[in-house]
Amino acid sequence: MRRRSRGPSRACVVLIAAGALLTSAACSSPYEKDSSSKAGAGERTIRPVEGCGTASWTDPKDLSANRTPARCRPGAPPPQPLSEPRELTIATGTLSAEYVAPLQVALDKGEFKKEGLDVTLKVLPTPDALPLLAKGDIDALWAAPEAAVMNGIKGGFDIKWVAGNFSPDPDSKSGLWVRLKDGDTANRVAMAGRKLGTMIGKGSVIAYPMERALEKHGGGLADIQYQQLGSADVLTALQNGGVDSAWLLDPVWRKVDGKRGYAFLGGQPPGEPLGGMLYGRTLLGDDVDAGVALLRAYIRTVNTYFASDYKQDASFVTYLAELLKAEKSILESTPSLRMDWEIRAGTTTRLQSAYDSQGVGEGSPLPESRTVDRTLYEEAVGHLMTHE
Repeated sequence: MRRRSRGPSRACVVLIAAGALLTSAACSSPYEKDSSSKAGAGERTIRPVEGCGTASWTDPKDLSANRTPARCRPGAPPPQPLSEPRELTIATGTLSAEYVAPLQVALDKGEFKKEGLDVTLKVLPTPDALPLLAKGDIDALWAAPEAAVMNGIKGGFDIKWVAGNFSPDPDSKSGLWVRLKDGDTANRVAMAGRKLGTMIGKGSVIAYPMERALEKHGGGLADIQYQQLGSADVLTALQNGGVDSAWLLDPVWRKVDGKRGYAFLGGQPPGEPLGGMLYGRTLLGDDVDAGVALLRAYIRTVNTYFASDYKQDASFVTYLAELLKAEKSILESTPSLRMDWEIRAGTTTRLQSAYDSQGVGEGSPLPESRTVDRTLYEEAVGHLMTHE
C-alpha cells in the first residue's frame, strides 16, 4: 500500500502585513502555519497570483462560442511547493488521446514535481475508477461527469468536477455523422428510429450535444437505437451500413468529410468543456493544499504549452506525437484543441437532462452545488468569484 502524506508541516509562521495582499517571502511555503491550509475547498483564503490577472478567469455564465479561454502568462501560476511531498494517482481512460496531453506534458516537463507532487497516471475505465476515487484509493480522475458519475454522487460518493479540459476548435467536425437516405439533406435528416454507433453507449457526455443536434432533425435521444462498438469499428460500421449514424472523434471524421452521402449534424458546443478533472474526498477535504497544487501545475502547463494554436509549432507537434505515441500526421490532420480549465455554468444540469432522456439518470437531478467546485482553480489563479 502506498504511503501518502496527509498534510503540511507547521514549521514556519506566515507574517501578513496589515492590508498586504501577499504573504511574506520569509517562508518557503505559503502552506506552513496558514490557518487556511487544511480548510475545505470554498473556505480558504484566495490571494492574488503573479502572472494571473483579469484574463485568468471568465464569467461561468458566458456560453458564447467565441469566448476566449482563461489564460495567465506563460509559466504562471508560479509553483508554490508543498512543505511536504505528496504522492498522487490520477486515473484516466487513455494515455494517448490528445485531451490527455496537458497531463502528459506536465508529468514530462516536471510541472507536478515543482509543486512537490509525485504524480502517477493510471489507465482505468471510469466505472472502475469511481469507487476507488470515492474511497480515496486514487486521488483524481481525468474523465467527464458522465451518468455513472452523477448516479454515484446520488448514491453517496463524495466526488466533484473541479476543472475543465477542452472545447473544440470551430473548424472541428468531431461529433455526430449520418449516412444520408433518399429524401435526406444535410439540413434535414429524419433521425427517429435510426441506429447510432458509439464507443460508450448510453450515459456518455455526448448525450448532451447529440440531443441538441437531434432536436433539429426530427428525433430525440429516446427515438434512436444505440449500438456500442469498439473504437476501430465505429467508422467501418457507418461506411458499410451496419449503423445509420455514428459519433466520430478526431481525426476519424476526416475519412468521411466532404464525401457524398454523409452529413455532419453537430458536435460538442464550442466554448463549453464537457470533461476534465474530478476529485474525491481526499483532495476535496483531507488535503486541499495538494488539490490546489495539482490544478496549479495543470493550469501552468496549459498557459505555457497550450495557450493558443499549439499545432503551429512543428517541433512541439513532433514532441507531442512521441509523448502520446501517436502519428504526427494524425495530430496535424485536425485543429488544435482549445484547452480550457474552467467549467461553464449549468453544464451538469444540461448533461443530466440528456441522461434522463436516455433513461439512464437515477432519481432527481442534482444541483450544481453537488456536482461542481470551481474554488480550487480560482485559488490557483488568485481570483475570487461570487458564488450564487
